[in-house]
Amino acid sequence: MRGLVSHIEVATPATVEEAIGTLASGTFTPVAGGTDVYVFLNAGKAVGDRVISLHGLRPELRFISVNGVKLRVGALTTFRDVAGASAVIERVPMLAAAARTVGAAAIQCRGTVGGNIANASPAGDSLPVWSVLDAEVEFRSTQGTRRVAWDKLFLGYRKIDRRPDELLVAVNAKLPAPRARQWYRKVGTRNAQAISKVVLAGLADVERGTVKDIRLSLGSVAATPVRLPKTEALLNGQKLTPALARAAVESVKAEITPMDDVRSTATYRKHTAGNLVAEFLASLS
Repeated sequence: MRGLVSHIEVATPATVEEAIGTLASGTFTPVAGGTDVYVFLNAGKAVGDRVISLHGLRPELRFISVNGVKLRVGALTTFRDVAGASAVIERVPMLAAAARTVGAAAIQCRGTVGGNIANASPAGDSLPVWSVLDAEVEFRSTQGTRRVAWDKLFLGYRKIDRRPDELLVAVNAKLPAPRARQWYRKVGTRNAQAISKVVLAGLADVERGTVKDIRLSLGSVAATPVRLPKTEALLNGQKLTPALARAAVESVKAEITPMDDVRSTATYRKHTAGNLVAEFLASLS
């Protein structure tokens, strides 16, 4: 049964200051593109009796900024914006690749970077990318600005470290070095318009066949997006060889504990996650 919307109170602030004032006045559910909220409503799930539409904040929070070695993306930047931004395509192609996998064109035009993060789905397409970039999420409230490191952000399934009076305004990250090798791969039921069964983002600095630094993050294999610190430690400082790649695959399988659900099985996810890492390592040779 579809959820009723006639009883929902909707606040429509025109500025960030007005929005954070509204959030400070009571409990509101922020709605950006609404691509998940509307699905919940259609399925009859509660989204709260009070929502705050962020549409009027787009002039302030819809931007992509590259300044020196820093990338800053506004929370209301759409995935269509990200996929088409020349600075992203040139400097962070794995983020552009992730943006192109977010649903159909209509969803990419509505879905926002901030919404993908705040929604905290373990299958969020952009989340492994932000993970390997060691991103920092910026919140604002009437008390000021608070920044949360990515590895401290996720508290559990669909739960992030955001206080009820805070508005997610931006995500910040250090740009990868020009020589860094980037990788993004999403595996779903179809090539497009499918929720991921497994998604991998990888970032590596390789010199003369030796791994100087590697970062690996998976989505859809746990309650939150996960980094693979044990597998990273296994690879760092090592010469790339077929034996090392095989050891890395086994390390990945041992490091994750996915679950069975309607989209896939734990066994398939482990096998596929290992294969994705193997593909990334093969591309570095």
